[in-house]
Amino acid sequence: MTRASIVTNNPREGGFTLEKRRFALGFDYGTNSVRALVVDIATGEEVGTAVYNYTAGVEGVIVDPVDPNVARQHPKDYVDGLEASGRGAIEQAKANCRDFSPEQIIGIGVDTTGSTPIPVDAAGVPLGLDPKFADNPNAMAWLWKDHTSYEEAAAITAKAAEIRPEFLAKCGGAYSSEWFWSKIWHCMKVDPEVFEAAYTWVELADIIPGFLTGTLAPDQLKRGVCAAGHKAMYNDGWAGYPDKEFLASLEPRLARIRETLPDKAYTAGERAGLLTEEWAERLGLRPGIAVSVGAFDAHMGAVGAGVKEGTLVKIIGTSTCDVAVASKAADLPDVPGVCGIVDGSVLPGYLGLEAGQSAVGDIFNWFVKSCVPASYQEEARQRGLDLHQLLTEKAEKQKPGESGLIALDWNNGNRTILVDVRLSGLMLGQTLQTRPEEMYRALIEGTAYGARVIIDRLEEYGVHIEEVINCGGIAEKNPMLMQIYADVTNRTMKISRSAQTPALGAAMFGAVAAGPDNGGYAAVREAQAAMGGLKERQFDPIPENVKIYEKLFRMYKELHDIFGTRDYTANLYHIMKDLLDLRDAVREGRDID
Repeated sequence: MTRASIVTNNPREGGFTLEKRRFALGFDYGTNSVRALVVDIATGEEVGTAVYNYTAGVEGVIVDPVDPNVARQHPKDYVDGLEASGRGAIEQAKANCRDFSPEQIIGIGVDTTGSTPIPVDAAGVPLGLDPKFADNPNAMAWLWKDHTSYEEAAAITAKAAEIRPEFLAKCGGAYSSEWFWSKIWHCMKVDPEVFEAAYTWVELADIIPGFLTGTLAPDQLKRGVCAAGHKAMYNDGWAGYPDKEFLASLEPRLARIRETLPDKAYTAGERAGLLTEEWAERLGLRPGIAVSVGAFDAHMGAVGAGVKEGTLVKIIGTSTCDVAVASKAADLPDVPGVCGIVDGSVLPGYLGLEAGQSAVGDIFNWFVKSCVPASYQEEARQRGLDLHQLLTEKAEKQKPGESGLIALDWNNGNRTILVDVRLSGLMLGQTLQTRPEEMYRALIEGTAYGARVIIDRLEEYGVHIEEVINCGGIAEKNPMLMQIYADVTNRTMKISRSAQTPALGAAMFGAVAAGPDNGGYAAVREAQAAMGGLKERQFDPIPENVKIYEKLFRMYKELHDIFGTRDYTANLYHIMKDLLDLRDAVREGRDID
């Protein structure tokens, strides 16, 4: 093994003895909370975990009742959550594992949502921590799902197409309102005071390692290529971030931000720095522990799930992120509609590809909170179930196509392949007999169709998908959803062994940042082999279901193209009739042609 051996020969004992176990600590910053995870780096055993739920706003998100596009977070939640979750995970590890000591933690990794940029002052401190801006949402972190900058994103796309087409080629052909530059530009328009007070903007994935290592100052902070490449148009081929001339063509004042950004970004696994005495004391650790450069939750989750060439990892949560890698020698073409093709954003030495759906779990939660009648709520209460469990139980009894419903999964816009936040959800086929569980299942099926569109696009451009590995709470808890995904895509669905793959991936990168000299790993693939794995259960396509879903997917694709693209023209008269015909055939048990 490259990592320092955990077994030594002890002649005085007359045989072999185990050295002290070594652990890594992973932090996973999600949409509503931060989770910390302590992992044995030799076996992948997860010995301690803790979650801190953000306190600001609604379930941790600062919203605007007038504008549904607003989604911000308070930086104080990030700092408080770092200490509380880290300490909690370490205390649980002590309780669970008699031979654990905090002294045995050798590395720390961090993953976060993104693009979640934060305005900071000249010292790198978030403006939201300044009492002057404590109640100003524009001075907070602009969460990934903030879509207020859709006009700026469209303008960036148009200008890049005109004078820097290479910028668009590497980010799927369109810039998104979820990303770095569009949010900064929108802030400048709606709140010039915040824009002027901000020396620069820093991604959440970069600022947390900055806190831990005492390198918040912009000239010391190591920015990760994951965030920079996928969301901020960074590429080594044009000397890093977009040039000042391009940014000034959008708005002259944006060029000032470019002056504060480095020309070099780093892959996760490289050291952001070493744990400071202050944060060592706050977490209950020893100072000097290696801290990895940060990355996005989906990318580290993919690593935790075992991503490699030929594998697509789906991280299914409030939204879904799809991550794959490709060899740099494969001469991969640019893939329209994906969220970037970035060297080293997932695995060092490979091109990382990101795609995804802007809402999945959020759609199911919306339906449960807004559309379920009181009688169902009472039944769930009496039976000790939550509404998701009750609706799933009822929906499982339905056959594909039986409801006569079909839904588009665009309740929060479309991330891939259309890259358009100005799209919304749609459900066809409702009658006066339509039941909530039928609608719930149709929404799940809609997200499965959206997942297939992404897989088809990747394969169309030469990214061959041999296996699909799923992770996240929904994949863990909802076998019906996994079976539907298998049937719609006609692919076996596998599930990561860990229920916390982003945090596990972060811990893997922490072990790599520590390096073999400190008992860690020299390469990410070694950490994956030792710490990862899959569950035994997998979901294989059911042929008769595949046949029905193939028909439904063709209808979905027609709706997808006519509502989501400019040039597609078709008469949709047949869609409702086809849904009814398919429904009746399924209910009557007739063969599906």
